[in-house]
Amino acid sequence: MKERVESASRYSWIVYAVAMLLVGGLAGYVLANVGNPPSARAGGQPADSRQPPVPVVPPASSMQTFADAVDAANRFYDAQRYEDAIPYYQKALTFNADDVNVSTDLGTALWYAGRADAALAQYDRSLALDRSHAQTLFNVGVVRANGKHDYAGAIDAWESLLKANPNYAGADKVRSLIADARSKLKT
Repeated sequence: MKERVESASRYSWIVYAVAMLLVGGLAGYVLANVGNPPSARAGGQPADSRQPPVPVVPPASSMQTFADAVDAANRFYDAQRYEDAIPYYQKALTFNADDVNVSTDLGTALWYAGRADAALAQYDRSLALDRSHAQTLFNVGVVRANGKHDYAGAIDAWESLLKANPNYAGADKVRSLIADARSKLKT
């Protein structure tokens, strides 16, 4: 009987220590988060944020390789931080000015940043590299229709896309966009 009492008292300090660690951790969390706005918390985001985390990357000017610049640009783009992605895409193009995909991604970041004219100018550079680049032609149509209300220009871009890429996976969607743009031309 005496052995059981000693054994129980011997382990009670372990239970007490674990309980204190849990209480201390909970108190620390509450003190760090209660009453603080989300921007004051670590990471600047509330715990239940549906936004992707903000990428932590060195400045675009310090990028040393094409791959690093593209990776950083894509991370900002994926986090919907389009203005932040732009200088990284630009830096990537200093390493490889002939990459039509990166050129088009830069145009798209410009479009999402609210710069329709700059996006179209960048898409023109992309098309100078590849006149039949499907994603570029699709995007030109989107920006012309939605950003410039140039439905004839949008139709031209989308028809060029379908002509140059007859097996384009989104052909039905493009035909629908063309029909919608044509209806807007009539009004």
